Amino acid sequence: MSVKPLFCVALLAAGCSTPAPPPSFTASLTSPTDVVLTWPDDGAGHRVEYANDPAGPWTTLRFLPAHTTSYHHPDLIPETPFYYREQPFTGPVSTELHEVASGDTVTFTWADRTSDEAGFLLEIRRPGAPDFDPVEVTDPDATTCALSVLPGEEGSAYRLRTLHYGPLSPVVHQTTGKER
Repeated sequence: MSVKPLFCVALLAAGCSTPAPPPSFTASLTSPTDVVLTWPDDGAGHRVEYANDPAGPWTTLRFLPAHTTSYHHPDLIPETPFYYREQPFTGPVSTELHEVASGDTVTFTWADRTSDEAGFLLEIRRPGAPDFDPVEVTDPDATTCALSVLPGEEGSAYRLRTLHYGPLSPVVHQTTGKER
């Protein structure tokens, strides 16, 4: 029995591969100064961040509600590198949110019943809106925050989510073009 044919079969098999799956987080230029980020729907909310250097510092652009699969970053500085990453977040909604309105400010309080949260996420459902949107993020162990009520937000519903982050995505990059 010869080892040579098996060795050749192993080399051929190693050279054969299935196509790589498409990236799960992408950044595309939709104009010279607009970037659209996309990711698959995983049922979680997503925090989107950017930096002008791959090492950071990173700035949060937005916390997006569950089932959102894209973010438009418009009107960027021409001919500038932009690096992006996203991070899913989840967490249970609390039923123990208390609010006190005073003029155009609402102060929220709650009990911190967890020891491992990354913070708390206050969400708002504006009158006529079908879903809640993230509106304020607190530090871990916080038990209060205040919001200014903007025009059209009177009569909004609020809820609080204990915030837990998933893994960071790979960093994606786009350099904006020349301004038209």
